[in-house]
Amino acid sequence: MRIDIISAVPALISSFLEHSIVHRAQTKGIVHIQTHDLHEYSTRKFRQIDDAPYGGGSGMVLGIEPIDRCISALKAERTYDEVIFMSPDGQPLTQNICHRLALVHNLIILCGHYKGVDERVRTNLCTMEISIGDYVLSGGELPAAVLADAITRLQPGVLGDVQSALSDSFQDGLLSAPVYTRPAVYRDWEVPEVLRSGHEAQIDAWRNEQALNRTKARRPDLLSDQGDV
Repeated sequence: MRIDIISAVPALISSFLEHSIVHRAQTKGIVHIQTHDLHEYSTRKFRQIDDAPYGGGSGMVLGIEPIDRCISALKAERTYDEVIFMSPDGQPLTQNICHRLALVHNLIILCGHYKGVDERVRTNLCTMEISIGDYVLSGGELPAAVLADAITRLQPGVLGDVQSALSDSFQDGLLSAPVYTRPAVYRDWEVPEVLRSGHEAQIDAWRNEQALNRTKARRPDLLSDQGDV
């Protein structure tokens, strides 16, 4: 799988690419993530990529030309399944979206910056818009990293334990059950006895019950979406 991330400040993503699971996935050759600096596609003086908005107002807007030039250059090399713009008003990122995107071959992720991007980019060049929450960040680099991580960890061979991703929250529409590790007793806080019993059926039943109870308490909307509440 290949992910190309277009950014006005690609250095913001560098550390994310060089560590942990995403780095391991690239080292194994399972995923290739490449960043692209918008300034390199500018034809303006001082490689300017933004300008004041038409009609006045505060802030600066990323121009359409460098974005179009970058996307066109990438599309000349390969076919892309989606061109995704990270935006606060995009569709909320869910595990289902991550699963769908994890099955494709090539993705472009465009990071907004400043006041946003020229609307013609969104209407003519992008095929999806995704939001990681109802808040505004200084740019789309952190959301792009979130999306890339969520997709990468679902690729076969990325995680050491193939069952790990399958037990994550939202995989079955529920939050994850509580997890514990050694020591069994710390201060007077004990690991539930059932988890130390070695009885797989009882452990599975306990985890299912805990996952359901936690979802009811913390995210009842997830159950409502399934028609369970």
